Amino acid sequence: MARSAWAAGSDHRPSNPRRAGRALIRAIIFDLDNTLTDFMKMKAEAVNAAIDGMIDAGLRLPRESVRARIDAIYKEQGMEYQQVFDTLLESELGHIDPKILASGIVAYRKARGSNLKPYPHVQMTLLELAKRGIKLAVVSDAPRAQAWLRLCDLSLQHVFDVVVTHDDTGQYKPSPAPFREALRQLHVAVDEALMVGDWPERDMVGAKSLGIKTVFARYGDTFGTQDSGADFEITDALELVAVVDRMNAAVTGAAGRS
Repeated sequence: MARSAWAAGSDHRPSNPRRAGRALIRAIIFDLDNTLTDFMKMKAEAVNAAIDGMIDAGLRLPRESVRARIDAIYKEQGMEYQQVFDTLLESELGHIDPKILASGIVAYRKARGSNLKPYPHVQMTLLELAKRGIKLAVVSDAPRAQAWLRLCDLSLQHVFDVVVTHDDTGQYKPSPAPFREALRQLHVAVDEALMVGDWPERDMVGAKSLGIKTVFARYGDTFGTQDSGADFEITDALELVAVVDRMNAAVTGAAGRS
């Protein structure tokens, strides 16, 4: 993938001094959902809008029971399941009413578009990292089409050098495969990268299995995590810039004193 337009004119590769096993950070890998954007909030708002749309179109079921049934379908099929409303109508009505289905889908899409936004300071953070010549990647468990749709909705489709989805490796995090693929495409070593994510059991564990340093995005935590197991924690996306600057300053300073 071509370099980000934000990084135009900064595509030179910086020298990468090492000392005591440390290297300059040259790339950062981000999880997508609940790291770059509040996916769970978007999902909840979009589903609520879809339920209202279907009820307005003639679905004669209690709102609470419809929501419970949708939650059960997502739990069984996964949050990326694209036929959730079809399955709902088949199970509850015994058939698919096209007017009700279409009303739900349109309401969902409108709400998704209005609620899918980057977390505060995400765009500024990506800009600052790109200015420093840092390569940027996404590793997501989402299917390729859904990951790219979300990136386009966020206007981030041109920002990342590499995007690795479940379709690219056939493996879900914490398997090391998607992280390894991101490193391969970024052309960096494990000690030249950071992984930023909100899910310790997937993002932190998977990256650490290869020796990648990790940053826990506590601002996106939906599990009430006490111990993330990460090397660093941030409560605002912009704090990541300071983490990278400190790490790289320590390496260049050590190299200058050697």
